[in-house]
Amino acid sequence: MASKNRPYPFPYDGPLKEKARLLRSNPTPAEKLFWKALRQMPFYKAQKFYRQKPIGSYIVDFYCHQIRLVIEIDGNSHGETETIIYDQKRTQFLQSQGLTVLCFTNREVEGNIEAVMVKLEEFILNR
Repeated sequence: MASKNRPYPFPYDGPLKEKARLLRSNPTPAEKLFWKALRQMPFYKAQKFYRQKPIGSYIVDFYCHQIRLVIEIDGNSHGETETIIYDQKRTQFLQSQGLTVLCFTNREVEGNIEAVMVKLEEFILNR
């Protein structure tokens, strides 16, 4: 369970902590590219982002507590029916916790990371 003193107030399933640690150690190429670009953005120093954070029974790709933002980088399997349903349930749960969820595809991140960062920066500046 998350500590109340940390800037991460959401409860999560304990076993997910180890899985999240493994995911952080083995990012997908798109997640790695996104993280590198994110750390170079001017807003990065003012906003603390976490990678592979457990929230409830989910592990989100990126999370920023200050602006209550979850960023998901969806891979190739995310077009399949079961995965679409899972993603919808995840998004509904996260939104029920007062979080905003932004989703980008691997194709978007790998094909035009600059446009992804522009969208993210516009969201942060306009929130």
